[in-house]
Amino acid sequence: MVPRYARPAMTAIWEPEMRYRIWFEIEAHAAVKMGELGVVPESAGKALWDWWATNPKIDVAAIDAKEAVLKHDVIAFLDWVAEQVGPEARFMHQGMTSSDVLDSTLNVQLARASDILLADLDDLLAAIERRAQEHKYTPTIGRSHGIHAEPVTFGLKLAEAYAEFSRAKARLIAARAEIATCAISGAVGTFANVDPSVEVYVAEQMGLEIEPVSTQVIPRDRHAMYFSTLAVIASSIERIAVEVRHLQRTEVLEAEEYFSPGQKGSSAMPHKRNPVLTENLTGQARMIRSYALPAMENVALWHERDISHSSVERFIGPDATITLDFALARLTGVIDKLLVYPERMQKNLDRMGGLVHSQRVLLALTQAGLSRDESYRLVQRNAMKVWESDGQMSLLDLLKADPEVSAALTDEQLEEKFDLAYHFKHVDTIFDRVFGG
Repeated sequence: MVPRYARPAMTAIWEPEMRYRIWFEIEAHAAVKMGELGVVPESAGKALWDWWATNPKIDVAAIDAKEAVLKHDVIAFLDWVAEQVGPEARFMHQGMTSSDVLDSTLNVQLARASDILLADLDDLLAAIERRAQEHKYTPTIGRSHGIHAEPVTFGLKLAEAYAEFSRAKARLIAARAEIATCAISGAVGTFANVDPSVEVYVAEQMGLEIEPVSTQVIPRDRHAMYFSTLAVIASSIERIAVEVRHLQRTEVLEAEEYFSPGQKGSSAMPHKRNPVLTENLTGQARMIRSYALPAMENVALWHERDISHSSVERFIGPDATITLDFALARLTGVIDKLLVYPERMQKNLDRMGGLVHSQRVLLALTQAGLSRDESYRLVQRNAMKVWESDGQMSLLDLLKADPEVSAALTDEQLEEKFDLAYHFKHVDTIFDRVFGG
């Protein structure tokens, strides 16, 4: 975790003290249920919760010191709690294995992280919708292969982003549901020394679902899907970031990141206004995606359990969620304050002498009786003259002067094919599909 790219609420989920607090809650809930079943004295669970009610500080350093000797984090924790609670603490962890605590805790953390990420997505979606409605009919050029294609609106670009992040939200909701499981099933998952009802009770108390079948660990295909979902969301962030970066290029300059008073763009060149936020988002997306592969490699563990996944998850759990939380918040800020230049969009749209209307002329010629190949040839030979003039010539004027074209279409018919509004007649339909009527 890099503090520069971390926000407090998400970071708090992964602090050592929070991890130990979740460990305690799992152990104490299990002790309560075991007390009800007569496996341990009911006084054991009561003693644990009575101590917890004093809101004790978890001495992370003391636990770490024990672990340095014992070489086992869960045992170190149990020993420290026993010193605080007294003899009743000996009934903690009855029939349980370390993975019962570790895996259930990780899934609590990932579920809580998901809730923050879902709130982040809601904020982002709100910002995108507001700007999309603002620029619903702002004309701009659509590009394919980086080359002018046909007119779109800037609102449609943002509507695409809204639909994409709506899908991201749905995927994350599904991933949260899949990851939020609890296993309290004992050494190899057979419940030999712990009743299945203990797992049910702990799951209910911790806001999880039971794991239908576990070995000594919760199956890691769940985690692979979870981190893959975060990676896809990161890719969507990068797609928008790259679009903003392209639009901010000096030669384009249709939109740019907000440049605050006093901000400096370059240590050497005072004129610079660089897309630093979206470049940063591109880098963060690369990192978040990189966490998906080790999560998938964690699926194949030896037999009922090994710990090759453990060190991996100590990295990717905090780093992926903390970084994505930061990235979503940063993208929301970029969209919210994005500087949009409709006049420059119109200038770029007109930049190539009307070439963007070539398809309409092509279709009109075919409807006038010419073959598609002949129609394409007539439009292209005039379009290439405009292209080679760097937009100084007018496609409409050239078409009017072309005897083969004018033999099929009148000047008035040609002029009608250069109407910009034609391209936007279904914008309402698309917006209704995306945002609802």
